[in-house]
Amino acid sequence: MSRSHHGAKRLISQMRSPYQNPNICRSCLATLQSTRYASSSAATAAIEPDAPTHRSPPVTAASSVRSAYQINAGVVLSRPPILTRELTPFEKAYFFYQKRLNERLALPFTRYFYYQKGTPGDVEWKRKIKDRQTPARDIGVYNAYNDEKWNDELLVGAKESESEELVEALLKDTETVVEGDEAQQGPVQKETVEKPLPRITEADKAGDLRSLNRSLARTLYLVVRGKEGRWGFPSAGLVGKESLHIAAERILVQAGGINMNTWVIGNVPVGHFNLNYPQAKVDLEKKLEQLGEKTFFMKARIMAGQADLKDNPLGLDDFKWLAKDEIQKEVHPQYWNAVRNMLVER
Repeated sequence: MSRSHHGAKRLISQMRSPYQNPNICRSCLATLQSTRYASSSAATAAIEPDAPTHRSPPVTAASSVRSAYQINAGVVLSRPPILTRELTPFEKAYFFYQKRLNERLALPFTRYFYYQKGTPGDVEWKRKIKDRQTPARDIGVYNAYNDEKWNDELLVGAKESESEELVEALLKDTETVVEGDEAQQGPVQKETVEKPLPRITEADKAGDLRSLNRSLARTLYLVVRGKEGRWGFPSAGLVGKESLHIAAERILVQAGGINMNTWVIGNVPVGHFNLNYPQAKVDLEKKLEQLGEKTFFMKARIMAGQADLKDNPLGLDDFKWLAKDEIQKEVHPQYWNAVRNMLVER
């Protein structure tokens, strides 16, 4: 075998993986392997060309303008219902039937347990029971103990279940007969009580939308007319670092004056409205580009008082107290879609 053949064989043995050499320990094998990888990585890095350097363009005055929305606080000020809602005809007939059914199932009224015989109270009781034929005062003329006791349902068109008829029946029952002195032969007089106020107020009849004494069975909301002639809830921008709650209290005083006793409920808004400008407003001094307005509404209640727009700094010129369906007729459709879920039906 020639010398060149022996040299090639030795070179091949050196190029073999060190893992195949039984004369090298494991720690040395790990060292050799890490050295080989490091040398190969350095060689590769030397061969690869330099990565291109990306340079950012210089910052100009136009690129430093910041885009943002103006943050406003709005107040949904409401007056809650004062009266319960009017019952439907079916509900009136149903409750009236329940009263007569209860009269049939109840035990008979023991008169002498409540009125001593021969007293003025007993005489007054005899007079009243003769007219209505039943101890109950608000079920009409009905006797639950005779042969017609089964006839306890109202006919179509009957007025006994109407609230006005019930009020008149109760007022008539409260009348007390006062007989004059027999020696003086005075006339018989009736002492009446004051009639309760009707559900329909004078403001309802006059159509006064500024009055809080209207629509007593519904929730009313304060809406105002701004500089552009659009109706909406009172709102204004935030001042400094004030919160929405503090801003809502300030806006109520600025918009409605100091004669309203109000209460802002909670610190979390109940809704919001986004308004995008047709063209952004750029303020180069502040380096700000206003894309629109974002108004966050806070819920509030009025306890007493009335709104007064005199000398208000927000530029408001008119106000109304409106229910939900009335607000829809006054505000912009886009505004209505944003606020309608914040309002209650009654």
